Amino acid sequence: MDQKVKTLLIVILLILIAIPLILFGLSTGTELRVEPAVTTIGQETPVRVQVANPHDLRELKVVIEQNGKQHTVLDDRQPPRRFTFWRKRYGPHEILLKIGKNQAPALQEGKARVILEATSNDFRGKTDETSFDVNVVTTPPRVSADGEQHYVNQGGSELVVFTPTGYVTDSGVRVGRYQFRSFPMPSDAKRRFSLFAYPWDLPATERPRVFATNPAAAITTAEFWFKLFPKQFRSRDIEITDVFLEKVVTQIEQATHTVSTGELLPRFLKINREMRVKNNQALADLRLQSEPKLLWSGPFQQLGNSQVEAAFADKRSYIYKGKRVDEQFHLGFDLAVTSHTPIPASNDGRILWADDMGIYGNCIVIDHGYGLQAIYGHLSEFLVKKGDMVKKGQIIGKSGATGLAGGDHLHYTIQVDGVQVNPVEWWDAHWIHDRILSKLK
Repeated sequence: MDQKVKTLLIVILLILIAIPLILFGLSTGTELRVEPAVTTIGQETPVRVQVANPHDLRELKVVIEQNGKQHTVLDDRQPPRRFTFWRKRYGPHEILLKIGKNQAPALQEGKARVILEATSNDFRGKTDETSFDVNVVTTPPRVSADGEQHYVNQGGSELVVFTPTGYVTDSGVRVGRYQFRSFPMPSDAKRRFSLFAYPWDLPATERPRVFATNPAAAITTAEFWFKLFPKQFRSRDIEITDVFLEKVVTQIEQATHTVSTGELLPRFLKINREMRVKNNQALADLRLQSEPKLLWSGPFQQLGNSQVEAAFADKRSYIYKGKRVDEQFHLGFDLAVTSHTPIPASNDGRILWADDMGIYGNCIVIDHGYGLQAIYGHLSEFLVKKGDMVKKGQIIGKSGATGLAGGDHLHYTIQVDGVQVNPVEWWDAHWIHDRILSKLK
């Protein structure tokens, strides 16, 4: 045989050997991750699987193993791409699965194991597996509300007691898009109560409902006797000047380390819109630090001898040089006495926040337990620090004009599980007894 022919045959043979080796080397495995973690499945529980494989999947198989038997709930196969897989790359993506008794009718309540197998769509076709233990719960929870009459002011608060039964991991009250947590009754842990609000910005057609749910995505709700008193909130024009803009924009940007340049009005509008949303969310998030016990007693105290300069849910139109440039809602009371007035705690509680809070300036938040918190804004001075326990009437700071304040005053409001409400009710001893404390007993 001619030497050239031999050489050519050897080259061809090496290429034939090299190609599978290269394709095998380019092949990869699959990274599977269930996020968020699933511990319970029911009739049809959503399971989010994060998949990372640059060559995508040839097969995804999902099996539930229980009592020695396997139940296949998914076997999704795609055409194989053994020799062409390298032409296209796939990024990480999420696959939403529905897993439960609807997919495996033979499942019984109790322990089980979910097994996910993913086969890479490349030359090697490597199969990777992940699994996790679950509880199978197919019976939905039950919930029944108290027989009390619940009179609620729009923008106000109320308390309902209810009894959840069955497998329940979360319960409370839902009002429109808002959700409020529940806590065990102090006198009977089998029953729970929820201090909830009827938010000022919901239509008067929404009906509050108690709910109970579990990780298997089973949810049940129940209505209770309820009467809403709709409210008409005020509208006011706020004249803003260059002097005001210079004062508040400069002060807030320095305090929040967001100093910028350019015209004052756009910088003010960014603060009034974007920072307002951010600050209100930060205040709402403090609900998660609330203690699950009653820290307060009796009516809350309004700042003595104070003049009300703005009320709860006032709609403010900001007027600059004769033009309306913005609209926002004022979720609290502006109370004024004299410059640097000593500010007493309106009730017993624990200091959760004593620091700058953007549009609220120097701000104090007192936790009163069970998601109930009081907010004090625009202070000139702090006389307490985070973690301090305070008593009703104890001086916690002094009024001021920090944040978005045109003059010296106190911005005061109450929030219920992160939703700001009209504090007037909480200043009323009869309302507190009838609507809150009598039900907790």
